[in-house]
Amino acid sequence: MTINNSYQDYTLPDWKKFIMGEKGQYSTRSLIIESWTRCYKASVNPYGNIIHSKLEEAAMFSMLLEKRELIEIAKPFMMNLYSFVEGSGFVVALTDERGYIMEMFGDEDTLNNPMTSNFFQGALWSEREGTNAIGTALMIKEAVQVSGAEHYCQKHHCLTCSAAPIFNPTGQVIGILDMSGASYTSHLHTLGMVAAAAEAITAQLAIQRKNRELAEANKRLTNLFNTMSDGVLMVDECGIIKQINPAAKDILSTIEHEIVGMPMDRLFGNKNVIAQLMLHSKESYEEIECIVDTKNSMFHCLASGEPLLDEQGRVIGGVILLRPKPTQNLENRFSGYQVTLQFGDVIGESAAIVEAIRVASLAAPTASTILLQGESGTGKEIFAQAIHNRSKQRNGPFVAMNCGVIPKDLIGSELFGYAEGAFTGAKRGGKPGKFEFASGGTLFLDEIGDMPLEQQIALLRVLQEKNITRIGSDKMIPINTRIICATNKNLMEEVKKGTFRQDLYYRLNVITVNIPPLRERKVDIPLLFTNFLERIGRERNCKFCVDPQVIECLQQFDWPGNVRELQNVVERAVSLSGTEMITAVHLPIEICAGINPPVALETIFSQALKGNFGRIERKKILENAEKQQIILFLTKHGGNVSEVARELKISRNTLYRKMHLYGVEN
Repeated sequence: MTINNSYQDYTLPDWKKFIMGEKGQYSTRSLIIESWTRCYKASVNPYGNIIHSKLEEAAMFSMLLEKRELIEIAKPFMMNLYSFVEGSGFVVALTDERGYIMEMFGDEDTLNNPMTSNFFQGALWSEREGTNAIGTALMIKEAVQVSGAEHYCQKHHCLTCSAAPIFNPTGQVIGILDMSGASYTSHLHTLGMVAAAAEAITAQLAIQRKNRELAEANKRLTNLFNTMSDGVLMVDECGIIKQINPAAKDILSTIEHEIVGMPMDRLFGNKNVIAQLMLHSKESYEEIECIVDTKNSMFHCLASGEPLLDEQGRVIGGVILLRPKPTQNLENRFSGYQVTLQFGDVIGESAAIVEAIRVASLAAPTASTILLQGESGTGKEIFAQAIHNRSKQRNGPFVAMNCGVIPKDLIGSELFGYAEGAFTGAKRGGKPGKFEFASGGTLFLDEIGDMPLEQQIALLRVLQEKNITRIGSDKMIPINTRIICATNKNLMEEVKKGTFRQDLYYRLNVITVNIPPLRERKVDIPLLFTNFLERIGRERNCKFCVDPQVIECLQQFDWPGNVRELQNVVERAVSLSGTEMITAVHLPIEICAGINPPVALETIFSQALKGNFGRIERKKILENAEKQQIILFLTKHGGNVSEVARELKISRNTLYRKMHLYGVEN
């Protein structure tokens, strides 16, 4: 290293002048003066000779564990740097983002030298120890060299330090690389070497992270590839099959080594020209009906293909998706609908609803048939969707059918489909039923108690044999469908009446989930009300205020329509209010009838005055409140106008006038 005493010579007078508090011009670099100023403001003692702060052993262990990747990546670069200065009295150190030394290399004599006594694992080199290359680099986030008297603390004047920050892929400083030696060995080339090594470490960290991201992406893609319900074939640019997923093995009824290595034209026969277009013309295709010919069998499939291109647009292969036509053709691709509801969408904390969620959650991953028992409006379809989304069939379709709304003579064709010519007006080519649409997924049969007896027999047969026969056909079609049934009836009572088959009841009643009516979980009403109100508020960009008496009214009502009725009441209240204030006067009369006395007009008036409403809005609130109060009192007193007038403390004539004004009939 080149001896450079001159730099120290003209910095020392500036240092003395600064420490003595003398004002004037400084020839020293501005970044050094700025660092001295920070140290002065932090009350750093320039003459202190105390050993640097050191991390406790537990904190040291935690730091080394957390920074293991950085240390492992930096070590080879540090060793390379050290190889250039070995024997010259230099120390190469790596710190964390706080300035604590994590790793270092140096000659044994150098490390034991009093000049470098503060270079030890766990030593702090932030600007709390005065201006130094490590601490200042942390502050300015740039490479910096600090030599001789540029150090704020006199004990460091014997050193020259060159340090550069190391950044993570998001641009945050996570460490400092430093090389320090005697001040007379100062040379700018040292800083260049350190900065280059720090940049190389930063680049290596980015590569390491990118490799991890690629590995994780590859793992996700592999999992997706292996769990897709469609068969997937990967081919190279020559059309040779290179890889297939488990679903493809099942569809092709073969083992992997019999397909891998086979040319596409051997497998696709009459439709191979279309498949070849994917590779030669870079054209994708969808739902092409083709005959797949394996060594074991031939069958109809629907195939879709997509070419794979490199950055130059050259074909490097392709992906082919296969769906067996008998169980999932083009029509049923659109027959189900997207289901997004999860168990988290079931609102409530009562013991009854929590137990229902627990049972349904445990049953969802199994293959067992589930019976949802609950009154109308309790949320049976929410449970059905949540079960589907936690089941092994979650990637398949969810198809719902209400047995209570379909005419009895049509239920059979809806469930099982029909063949061409099965009856007058039958669709050409026939039509698949709900079972075929739901193959690979879930069929939700709502109001199962309303299914006709003759169709109950057919359903029982499907559950036993796992295949269906379309009406007007004798061809058996295998199905793989999870059945969830729901009813608001007591099926055992229906069995006793002879309207429901006992054998089907026991086949369906493997796991029963009892969904409680709202009257048995009134503690959940505030949660449900708030949820519905917030949902409407988000849609309308409003934030509603609610009178506490609203909840009191709601909790005294028995809710024959259950949660669905409560939701309707919330929507009604919002529509009737015309403002952002919801009070009991906006509720249906039958819900407020249990409250005695009814809502006082003075309370509504007080709320209207406190609320942030305009004159017209406030007038509308009060008029609506007065109208609802008159209706409530008329109901309470059986239409006796005299009693109502007496309780409202107004004359009969005034009451009649207000009734006429508001359109209230007695």
